[in-house]
Amino acid sequence: MKYVRKSDSRGTANFGWLQSKHSFSFGSYYDPNHMGVSVLRVINDDTVKPGAGFDTHGHRDMEIISYVIEGALKHKDSTGNSYEVPAGEIQRMSAGKGVMHSEFNASNTEDVKFLQIWIQPNVMGIEPGYEQKAIAQDGQLTPLVTPNGEAGSLSMNQNASMYRLVLEPGEGYELSTGNRVGYLHIIKGELEAQEELLSAGDAFALGNNEKVSLTAKSTIEALWFDLPPV
Repeated sequence: MKYVRKSDSRGTANFGWLQSKHSFSFGSYYDPNHMGVSVLRVINDDTVKPGAGFDTHGHRDMEIISYVIEGALKHKDSTGNSYEVPAGEIQRMSAGKGVMHSEFNASNTEDVKFLQIWIQPNVMGIEPGYEQKAIAQDGQLTPLVTPNGEAGSLSMNQNASMYRLVLEPGEGYELSTGNRVGYLHIIKGELEAQEELLSAGDAFALGNNEKVSLTAKSTIEALWFDLPPV
């Protein structure tokens, strides 16, 4: 593993209504050693208080993925989309040449917890786009977002893919990159990788032609990113 990112070493932000942990440099948190992996630029682990959220703001030329872990998000944007994204569903917004949007906790009584993921696109200035879907787990590794929306996944404007990895206690899985690079972010549970114990919020990257064997110590939910080489 060429790079390990422990949960408690991430950048943090606390605005009262929002508590966020930044895997990579974001906003007022800057660390030149943690600027992203390949085209994966942002993973923010966000918890938003009931009824609160991100007021209308703009983005451009970025693939923005929301992975809701608990609760539900209320999304609205300048292209006319207005949806609720509950836990278990995946949302991808292509900002393209520019889009305004807001995201709020859909509940007035419970927190919403989600991962905000930004991936740099391989095409600029396109029309904004939006997709949202519930994708059932199919085996240990299930595609969620891929370049062409293969196997029922959402699509994105980049030669990159995001998968959900689910393992039961005692199960193993081998991750390999070939001539690409990869990044695994653990959402829930505990696993062992190369004799290192990793748990929720921890992550690691693999370089070109690397592989690692995983063993689940408890039920695991994680995101695996297959990324172009740099």
